[in-house]
Amino acid sequence: MALSPSTTCDFHSSPISTSNASDVSDNNLQHFFVLHKAPARKCERKSSSTYRRTKRKIDMLLSSPIKDTQEENDAIYEQLRLEAFENTWSKINSTVKEVLREINLTLFEEIRQWVFESFSTIRSASPVHMMKPYPIAAGATCKRIPAALIFTKNIEFVDDMLMFQDLKGYMQSNGCHVAFLSALDISTKCGIGSCLRSLYKQLVPEASDVVDVPLIASWYCKDENYDKPIAVIIEDMERCDSAVLADFIKMLSEWVMKIPIIFILGVTTFDALRKLLPSSVMHNLQLCKFTLESPIRRMDSLIEYVLVRPSFGFFIGHKVALFLRNHFLRHDGTITSFLKALKLACVKHFSGEPLSFLCPGMLHDDCEAFWSGKCESLSEVLRSYAFDLPSCQRGKTTGDNNLSQGLSKLKWLQNSWSSVLLCLLEVGKLSKIQLLDIFCEAIDPTLCSGWALGQQLLPPLTASHDSVNGGFISQAIQKVRELPSDSLCQLLGQWSLHTAEVIEMDKEVKAVHSMINLPSDGHTSKEKQTVNINGCLASSARKKGKPFLNDEAAMLLVSLLRKFLVPIESVPFHEIFCFKDVSSLKSALIGDPRSVIQDDLLKSGEYLQSTSCSRREHVLSSSIHDTAIMYSLAQEYGDLINLHDWYHSFKTKVLISNPKAKRKAQHSPASEKGKSKALENEVSIQARFCKAVTELQITGLIRMPSKRRPDFLQRIAFNL
Repeated sequence: MALSPSTTCDFHSSPISTSNASDVSDNNLQHFFVLHKAPARKCERKSSSTYRRTKRKIDMLLSSPIKDTQEENDAIYEQLRLEAFENTWSKINSTVKEVLREINLTLFEEIRQWVFESFSTIRSASPVHMMKPYPIAAGATCKRIPAALIFTKNIEFVDDMLMFQDLKGYMQSNGCHVAFLSALDISTKCGIGSCLRSLYKQLVPEASDVVDVPLIASWYCKDENYDKPIAVIIEDMERCDSAVLADFIKMLSEWVMKIPIIFILGVTTFDALRKLLPSSVMHNLQLCKFTLESPIRRMDSLIEYVLVRPSFGFFIGHKVALFLRNHFLRHDGTITSFLKALKLACVKHFSGEPLSFLCPGMLHDDCEAFWSGKCESLSEVLRSYAFDLPSCQRGKTTGDNNLSQGLSKLKWLQNSWSSVLLCLLEVGKLSKIQLLDIFCEAIDPTLCSGWALGQQLLPPLTASHDSVNGGFISQAIQKVRELPSDSLCQLLGQWSLHTAEVIEMDKEVKAVHSMINLPSDGHTSKEKQTVNINGCLASSARKKGKPFLNDEAAMLLVSLLRKFLVPIESVPFHEIFCFKDVSSLKSALIGDPRSVIQDDLLKSGEYLQSTSCSRREHVLSSSIHDTAIMYSLAQEYGDLINLHDWYHSFKTKVLISNPKAKRKAQHSPASEKGKSKALENEVSIQARFCKAVTELQITGLIRMPSKRRPDFLQRIAFNL
């Protein structure tokens, strides 16, 4: 009988008895004996163990400093990348909030003015003194509650929640009592009492749970309260219970002269409001309509201030931009979904790019000094990595100064790109081209390299705006040719503002701007523009013709595009700042949860940083999680797993974690106490086994036994 390799390496050869050898045939199996190696004497064991300990200490002394230094450097760089991400994303997030707040600010101010006008109307119509806490008998016209309808058809629910929260803060800071009611407050389960309780709790935080309308009236009659209107915001009326909402409106309409409540209601359409409330209740509302900015308008502002203007040290590549645009459109223009995808791209970049901790240098005024200090402390591995980047292969250089100078040049090129693209976006606003489309085209490295090689960018003079073939940038250039004189003057003024920091660019803009004899600072008054347009511009048009100025402006834009619109993916060292891995972003957003779960279970030792797993790779340790042990053992089976064998394999693996207890259980006398202890251990292992099986079932990796085959489980997912 042949021994397995694992056996032959541990034991000596087994001598077989040679008596009656002639009678032995191939089919007659004889007994054999395995002779174990005699245990070493005590002195030999002591010397051997001493030698092993000495050797281990020598190995640790030789290898540990290098390994510890490398791990320490990795930990330092990882911490730097984490700090860089937090700094970068906090600035992006604060900018996003500020941009969205500025977009809504005009609407908020209109609503505030309307609220105070309605409040004055209620006060002037009050026939008795406001300080008396009881309802006032009045005509039907005096029982109508002013209600502002904010149509949210052109904005997604997850976006308008943030808008209504900002509106609440704006109204509170501008002299209003504000309460924010959700659909949970106005539901059949809670009833009208929940509406009043939530309203009173927000007006009076220390109030008790027992509340009614006269109690609210008594609170409002106090001197410090009755000079302010009460704005009640309901963000999504269509999710509220119609009967409870109708009763709530009827009750408050009886008290409107004593408690000047003014509704701010979010609805998708006016028809949806009619379907929600009966006509008798609609008569109790005095409606005024307000409209939000569209998601496209919001997205244009975010593109301009987050991705185009002087950056935060984080950029996205062309393919990532296209994916984010399609992701935005697929989610019906949800700003929240776009921002989540952008944040995930930022996380992926800072976690995957070793030199991403250099990104905050973009925000420093003296960026070269910042980068020089960082580059001096770089390890040899990171230094060689920086110059081995694909964008540096053509003109490879060495030295710390070259790296810092290369990063400084990247910043200058990016600022120039930003200035030109802002000029292009100003044209896009006039021609109603989405800025996201222009942005995606402007960061395309193949298209812009074609412009540098002299490809046709300027449409023919005879072409009309509708007949222009090509991309969005060509359409924008054609739009410059078609602008009327006053719009062209304003456009050049805006260009002067965007190009002021780039000297060469600013000179070219001022040269064209001077042709129409307008100041180039972009801050001309409307009256001065009118004089110049009617006087100097008219004389220039008579001498050279009106199309001349438009053509000069179009040629100027083409010149700026060819000189300065250099996409970041065409610049050396751009990998440090630019995220281009669209496949990883797509996988993270769309997700493959079953594959990720399998990978996490198989690599749980790495994630948990188990010391026993790090010593022996590819060896299943008993110190990892039970579910991970179970899934690893399941890899030994096909599509069916024998439940009994699986349990015993798991039990054996679990008992390895406590060999002393196992040895003690084997050698202890068969007492009642020992039996109960063994039974307790068995029950505990069975419970752990059942829990792990249930978790694998919940994650969709296995299917529980059927009635036909109760001893087998079916594997649903297999190896990655």
